[in-house]
Amino acid sequence: MSSVAVLTQESFNEHRSGLLPEQVKAAVAGSSGVEEEDSLPTYKDAFPPLPEKPLPEGVQETGNAWTSKLKPLKSSIITQVFHVPLEERKYKDINQFGEGDQAKVCLDIMHKTGAHLELSMAKDQGLSIMVSGKHDAVMKARKEIVSRLQTQASATVAIPKEHHRFVIGKNGEKLQELELKTATKIQIPRPEDPSNLIKISGTKEGLEKAKHEILLISAEQDKRAVERINIEKVYHPFLTGAYSKLVGELMQETGARINVPPPSVNKTEIVITGEKEQVALALAKIKKIYEEKKKNATTIAVEVKKSQHKYVIGPKGNTLQEILDRTGVSVEIPPLDSSSETVILRGEPDRLGQALTEVYAKANSYTVSSVSAPSWLHRFIIGKKGQNLAKITQQMPKVHIEFTEGEDKITLEGPTKDVQIVQGQIQEIVTDLVSRMDYTEISVDPKFHRHLIGKSGANINRIKELHKVSVRIPPDHEKSNLIRIEGDPQGVQEAKKELLELASRMENERTKDMIIEQRFHRAIIGQKGEKIKEVRDKFPEVIINFPDPAQKSDIVQLRGPRTEVEKCAKFMQKVVAEMVENSFSVSVPIFKQFHKNIIGKGGANIKKIREETNTKIDLPAENSNSEMIVITGKKANCEAAKTRILAIQKELANITEMEVSIPSKLHNSLIGSKGRFVRSIMEECGGVHIHFPTEGSGIDAVTIRGPAEEVEKAKKQLLSLAEEKQTKSHTVELRAKPEYHKFLIGKGGANIRKVRDSTGARIIFPTAEDKDQELITVIGTEEAVVEAQKELEALIKSLDNVVEDSMIVDPKHHRFFVARRGQVLRDIADEYGGVIVSFPRTGSQSDKVTLKGAKDCVEAAKKRMLELIDDLDAQVTMECVITQKFHRSIMGPKGSRIQQITKDHNVQIKFPDREDQQAPSADAPVQENGEANGEVKEPVDPLAPKKCDVIVLSGRKERCEAAVEALKALVPLTIAVEVPFELHRYIIGQKGSGIRKMMDEFEVNIQVPAHELQSHIISITGLASHLDRAKEGLLERVKELQAEQEDRALRSFKLTITVDPKYHPKIIGRKGAIITQIRNEHEVNIQFPEKNDENQDQITITGYEQNAVAARDAIQAIVGELEEMISEDITLDSRVHARIIGARGKGIRKIMDEFKVDVRFPQSGAADPNLVTVTGRPEQVDEAIDHLLNLEEEYLADVVENEAKMAYMKPSGSTASSMDEPRGPSKGFVVREAPWTTGSAPAPDMSSSEDFPSFGAPVAAARSSPWGPKRF
Repeated sequence: MSSVAVLTQESFNEHRSGLLPEQVKAAVAGSSGVEEEDSLPTYKDAFPPLPEKPLPEGVQETGNAWTSKLKPLKSSIITQVFHVPLEERKYKDINQFGEGDQAKVCLDIMHKTGAHLELSMAKDQGLSIMVSGKHDAVMKARKEIVSRLQTQASATVAIPKEHHRFVIGKNGEKLQELELKTATKIQIPRPEDPSNLIKISGTKEGLEKAKHEILLISAEQDKRAVERINIEKVYHPFLTGAYSKLVGELMQETGARINVPPPSVNKTEIVITGEKEQVALALAKIKKIYEEKKKNATTIAVEVKKSQHKYVIGPKGNTLQEILDRTGVSVEIPPLDSSSETVILRGEPDRLGQALTEVYAKANSYTVSSVSAPSWLHRFIIGKKGQNLAKITQQMPKVHIEFTEGEDKITLEGPTKDVQIVQGQIQEIVTDLVSRMDYTEISVDPKFHRHLIGKSGANINRIKELHKVSVRIPPDHEKSNLIRIEGDPQGVQEAKKELLELASRMENERTKDMIIEQRFHRAIIGQKGEKIKEVRDKFPEVIINFPDPAQKSDIVQLRGPRTEVEKCAKFMQKVVAEMVENSFSVSVPIFKQFHKNIIGKGGANIKKIREETNTKIDLPAENSNSEMIVITGKKANCEAAKTRILAIQKELANITEMEVSIPSKLHNSLIGSKGRFVRSIMEECGGVHIHFPTEGSGIDAVTIRGPAEEVEKAKKQLLSLAEEKQTKSHTVELRAKPEYHKFLIGKGGANIRKVRDSTGARIIFPTAEDKDQELITVIGTEEAVVEAQKELEALIKSLDNVVEDSMIVDPKHHRFFVARRGQVLRDIADEYGGVIVSFPRTGSQSDKVTLKGAKDCVEAAKKRMLELIDDLDAQVTMECVITQKFHRSIMGPKGSRIQQITKDHNVQIKFPDREDQQAPSADAPVQENGEANGEVKEPVDPLAPKKCDVIVLSGRKERCEAAVEALKALVPLTIAVEVPFELHRYIIGQKGSGIRKMMDEFEVNIQVPAHELQSHIISITGLASHLDRAKEGLLERVKELQAEQEDRALRSFKLTITVDPKYHPKIIGRKGAIITQIRNEHEVNIQFPEKNDENQDQITITGYEQNAVAARDAIQAIVGELEEMISEDITLDSRVHARIIGARGKGIRKIMDEFKVDVRFPQSGAADPNLVTVTGRPEQVDEAIDHLLNLEEEYLADVVENEAKMAYMKPSGSTASSMDEPRGPSKGFVVREAPWTTGSAPAPDMSSSEDFPSFGAPVAAARSSPWGPKRF
């Protein structure tokens, strides 16, 4: 007896999957009993050996299971070479090889086919083309090469018309293959074309190949024969046999192809094709079968209900084939469109009885039944995603259940027994659903449907979830107003009520359009929409729609309940009214040099005015010429802000204000076109501000504001102009080049003032904003205007008379004039009518300077240059010693202060470089033994000023002296102010905010002593003019802090009360609501004991004494009420706790609010899970307990019912296949004649990496084993 080896099942799962069915059966049969040893596979069958080395040529290799599956690997890339002779080349220009049309064609072929082409020229001028790529790509490229690079020939071949389809092949595959193979184009005539000629085009070689292939196909078809025979359709089943077995046998036996039309095709012709002898043999056999059946077969006609025909036919006609196979009888069923119920059985007389029995058995094996069920319940019966129905169909898969929309029945179809079982199950479901489900329909106007649904279904989903119902709202295209609600009767009624309320509210809804100027829209919405969100939160039922900004519409739409819309509209009108009131605007003219003072250091002044007057103040940009400061807000606030700004200006300069009475009818003529006249007076009088009243106001008073002298001058000019306007005003316009204007005006307006004084006329020059820059207007009496016109024309004429002159300028002064890109020369040209001043080239020793321009301008420019030279000759350098630490302060922000001194005194000021405090000078020589480079260095004078402290001024002596005084006036001073030490930290403020605010406000530096010094002295450093204000401000702040200290002492009164800790949560309230209310109402701080405190019953109240007492009384009142309360324990079934509590505690909160009690449910893991505690006043506790017990009774009934149902429910996973059932112990995979059983070696250890190594893993030294030599 041979030995048997056993390996575990898991080790050979993969191998088993590859075994033949017979082998698998053999491998697993051990579980049913003891196996026959012969049925076990041998080791060599299960594990065929690999060939150890290749066999020599000529020796045939023994096939086995391993080698038979191995196929030789081939490269997917092939290379072919095609040759195109010179006479067949399409492009024969030798000079263009590698370029031109031929190269373009090759590139296009490569792009189209994906193949790679290489061209070369042979000695005979033929073209060799090497094509590389995948096989299909190479074939396509070859075809393209032949058609596009080679000249084409054509030929025809005639074959019988019936052979054409064989040349084409299935779906044209044969023809495509032929075209690729021969690199030709083959055209076959269409079926309706009587011609039998096939046209071929391509190269000569290709034509011959294609012809040969087509004639071969035709010759092959000539050998074949086709026979057609007409046999009555009723005898076809006898020819094909059951499941087409007979016709298959005939085809195998004769070698011919027999085509019998299928039962569904009403054809009697049977076609036989093949070799002539084969066709003849098949035809004879078919005729023989037909004759026999026609002679012997008889028929029986029986009546079978039309509805049962499909059961006789079976799925895909399988039942008819089954009957034919068993009895040899053919069953003929009338077509579906026929009303006949007659079924004909045809066959041998002795077999008809058996066939008839089977027909009746099949017809009656299936039944159709129906269950009455309201159509609205169908989807509940089916269940979510068909879950309910799936349970039934899994148990009875042969039963077909059909639901028809709109019909109150369910149709069942299937085996009779199964149908009866399913009918009972569905009937139970229907009865249950009818008893606990209800539906109703409500009528709602379709225009409200989308509002009922809500955004993304929010409203309708909430109603469905809350009331556990299904709501069907018809789609828009149905135009139906019926909404159907289905579900629990109570839920249906509640959902109906809520939907009707919503619909009613919408019917009561109205839309109102408000007209609000678009300029207010952004302000109403607010930044990031925070303001409109507040409005929407206040009126949540109102939808507010603003127009798109691009539409420039003023209409804002409100939609919602009528009363809410009205309230919202009133609120919005109030908001807009406030905005209109706050949008009052006033412009204040302030001299440009005072704008920085109005802004203050770090914007402190302007910020303070804005906050205190609640206005918006806009200043013009630094580079703007405008002096107007615009104030926006409420009228009274704007006036207050205006007064404060004017006060700052008045304080800073000798500004006076005067009113002049001029008839209002003259105001427009005095202002002039675009303010030209009044602007000329303001500029002439040192920039005074002249303010005319609003047009149409009827006020005669005109306000003039500015320095006293200039105001007086402007007053005279205004009155003079007004007098001229009243008497007789005459106007003349002159034209002069813009570069002449400055010269005509003269320095400080001297020239033009001279003309005005001599003639009495007013001359107005264009401003930078005017379009016509050449226009000069003369206004006055006719005589004055004529005289002024003559003088001006004479001046302009003289300016047009260009002359050239020269002057001597010492070369040492040349640099002054040409420095900074000739800024001084540009200023002279602007001021003196565009005079061109030319200096000699740098490096030449010439001192001659040329001037070219109008005679008067040249003379004036020459005079100005001499003045400048005189200043340069008289220039001195003066030193001003100021400690370096004050330099930054003297310069001011962005050097503004120093620029002002330079401008006022016409001097140059140079500040020294900063001294490096850390490193010694790099240039200082190293000293050794007191000597430097062998010389004794003179000692430095300790009284001499440091270089870093010396400021150098250059200019005329008297101007430099004035500038030195101005610089010294800017040196900050320091004063000491005594402030109690304990107030220092409050003066500094949080993160230094307090002291920074004071420093910005008073433009000083405030130094608080270090904490460890405990000093009471605070130092203030700044300009003398600022120190007094800063000191007053600091002392004022000290007074405020002392008052706050006193108030803090009064507020720190403490009161302690004793309250039982069990009442603490009640005093605190839900989320601290009660204790917060007491704190806010009495303005006190109430502190409860910490967990670890000894006195757990002590509550501390801190605040004003009277407030603390009032808060204590409030807490004691709450405690008094709590002491009257009682607590009672009741038993409530834990299964209903969740139902009573409700979603997120909503249910229990409602009960607690309604009965004014506290209800506590047991924690998870409590000893008694049913124990519930109710706390409150006795009468309220009793009412709450009664209510809870009623709820328990109601909810418990539902719980019991659900549990009863679950008992009859099939547990999930019961449909698992029998494959998952536990099996007996596996014997593993068993083989015979294993190598370890034939010798003394032990069986291989599957856990050993040596016996079963992993791929790529290192292996121990080889040793002999029954497995044979290792090859790793």
